[in-house]
Amino acid sequence: MNNLPTELMNDKLVDMAFITTLTGLTDKWFYKLIQLGQFPKQIKLGRSSRWLKSEVETWLRQRITASRCELNTESTVDAEKS
Repeated sequence: MNNLPTELMNDKLVDMAFITTLTGLTDKWFYKLIQLGQFPKQIKLGRSSRWLKSEVETWLRQRITASRCELNTESTVDAEKS
């Protein structure tokens, strides 16, 4: 009867309040990112919207990695100028 993949069964659905609390960013910002294709699209459940927690966490890890790579690049450029 239950044909969902195991990883989906172990994942959680989170709402926008969870995402905004986690990041400190506004819901408007996230909906803009969704429009731009830069944040996972919501899963509509009736009138509610939810996201897979794993997708939100993956997005956040990617932002952290990208940010740190940019900082490392800037530090290298600054060091080369000295």
